[in-house]
Amino acid sequence: MSENEIPQKTPDAEFGKRLGLVVLCFLLFLVGIIAMLLNIQIVNVKKYQDKAEKQYIRLVTEHAQRGVILDRHGRMLAETVETISFYADPQIVRNTPLFDEKGKAVIDRKTGEQKTFDNSAEVARLFSAHLGKSRREYLKKLRRGKRLAVLGRKISAVQALPLMQKKIPGVWFDREQQRYYLNVAAQVIGVTDNRNSGISGIEMQFDRYLKGRDGSRVYQRSATGKRYPAPDALQLDPVKGNTVQLTLDADIQSIVEDELAEAVATSQANAATGIVIDVRTGEVLAMANIPTFDLNRRATWTPEKSRNRAVTDSFEPGSTFKIVMAATATEVLGRKAEDRVYANNGVLPLFGLRIRDHEPYGDLTFREALMHSSNVVAAKTAMETGRAQFHAYTKNFGFGSKTGIGLVGESSGRVRPLSKWDKTTLPWMGYGYQVMATPLQILQAYAAIANDGVLMRPFVLKSITDAAGRIVVENQPEAVRKVVEPETARYLGKEYFKAVVDSGTARSAAIPGMSVAGKTGTARRATGGSYANAVYVSSFVGYFPVEAPRYALIVLVEEPQKAYYAATVAAPFFSKISSRILACSEELQKNLGFKSPEQAAIDSTTTVAVPDLKGLKGDDARRLLKWLGLEMESSGASDGVVRAQSVRPGMKIDRSGIVRVKLSSAVRQRAIL
Repeated sequence: MSENEIPQKTPDAEFGKRLGLVVLCFLLFLVGIIAMLLNIQIVNVKKYQDKAEKQYIRLVTEHAQRGVILDRHGRMLAETVETISFYADPQIVRNTPLFDEKGKAVIDRKTGEQKTFDNSAEVARLFSAHLGKSRREYLKKLRRGKRLAVLGRKISAVQALPLMQKKIPGVWFDREQQRYYLNVAAQVIGVTDNRNSGISGIEMQFDRYLKGRDGSRVYQRSATGKRYPAPDALQLDPVKGNTVQLTLDADIQSIVEDELAEAVATSQANAATGIVIDVRTGEVLAMANIPTFDLNRRATWTPEKSRNRAVTDSFEPGSTFKIVMAATATEVLGRKAEDRVYANNGVLPLFGLRIRDHEPYGDLTFREALMHSSNVVAAKTAMETGRAQFHAYTKNFGFGSKTGIGLVGESSGRVRPLSKWDKTTLPWMGYGYQVMATPLQILQAYAAIANDGVLMRPFVLKSITDAAGRIVVENQPEAVRKVVEPETARYLGKEYFKAVVDSGTARSAAIPGMSVAGKTGTARRATGGSYANAVYVSSFVGYFPVEAPRYALIVLVEEPQKAYYAATVAAPFFSKISSRILACSEELQKNLGFKSPEQAAIDSTTTVAVPDLKGLKGDDARRLLKWLGLEMESSGASDGVVRAQSVRPGMKIDRSGIVRVKLSSAVRQRAIL
């Protein structure tokens, strides 16, 4: 080989190097693929599974329907109805794709894209025609820059149906649940929030029973976007909430609320409370508070109006508390109705203070002392009884303890322990001061006297049943204890509390055709720790019939302005409420075997005089005519009041005749503060 010759690489060596490089690159690529597969399928498998599922699997929650609340007769007090909410994407509405008459897309020849048009005006016109708001309001929403516009919330399914049937690009709807109420007993029943969860009253207290259990559906989506149920996924059906039945009677509740509103208006009072109870069982038939609020209009709700004063508010009861004094006088002192007592001419100086009567009474029988509500005699009797005995009877009647009704926020009232009594406590407690009680506690005490001396636990919840009709919770009448002997209870009712209504301070509480026992109470309310300012709580509590007591009722009016004596403010409305519910409630009439004098006269004749129905609610008018043996046919607003009737008032027609009435939605205004 010469010096100028350069050795040349063989073609085989060059090829081998290139092949090795290719193999190395392939191996590196293969290792990368394997590493990626290990990362996806082993190391981060959960992450990528979730990501994939989100792309083609969707979990949809199906909300359970909230359970209903019923009155004692199975009438709906609260139910859940399906409502429709409409939404729109204004950008899509303003750029709606254009199609020709045959349904083919209209293409712009210059751009090659489908033409669009602004559909805002037509959408606004359509929604205005069906939902009632102005066209301008909808246009304003659709021409904003936002991507979401609310066109209507919680529209009834009937009203929304025509809009639901139209396919409008950029507009869609969702189904939502809306709670609907009969609109009685607002403070007892309570309300739900926007998520359909209870936030007050029965709705909150029994929320776990009412809300049910949500279901779920798993859907898969194909490449074309079509959705179908996942075949291997667990599909859970929603379970409807339980049914809660109360002891309340919707008709009686409505009557009590109407009359309490009238009582507030008449006396220009701040508030009023009324409760009706079955003394034998403890079932609460009505529990009403004024001011109230519209359960179907959340804007009317306020903390003040939502308070169930019947159980949450305690006050010095005044003369209604003389039930304790009368019981101790009978059982401890052995006093009789005809025993003579001295009322000190209406003034009793005591410990540097004075106890006064509203009249200067002198020598009285004990019956007369109760009939005329003598504070002097009550104070002297309490002191004769003694601290220990009077305290024991007070507690035995249930004062100072919760009644056990089980409603949220119930107050126990206040009874001082004996160790904290001073020298004024006993005489002042004799006529209802230096003790605090709720309206329900006062009523429970009188109901015990009406029930032969046995104190019953009051209750509002009758039962809870599940979707299959199985009873989950059930309340039964429960006797708490005996507070006085049966003979004592009957003696108190017939000799004292019946006399109060027949001839005493509560003559205005009388019910035509029915014997009534009860007691008035007019108590000063302390303001700023002083009784100097004349602020009163007026009440009447009573039961009927005296011979075989069945129902008890309390009417309490807070801070009346025009008058304040209970005989004027509260007792007349006891009579009005009782008379109306006796006329309208078939249950009460059946249980009492009651016939008013008017009914007895009606039964003996073949014709009856048609009453003046104008101004009555439709349901009340129907009940009144039914009581007279007549039928009613109505036209107009179903929830309205009678504005015209086919038979003039006073005209006689055959029993079982028909009276046609016209109802107007212009209901008479309640005096709601």
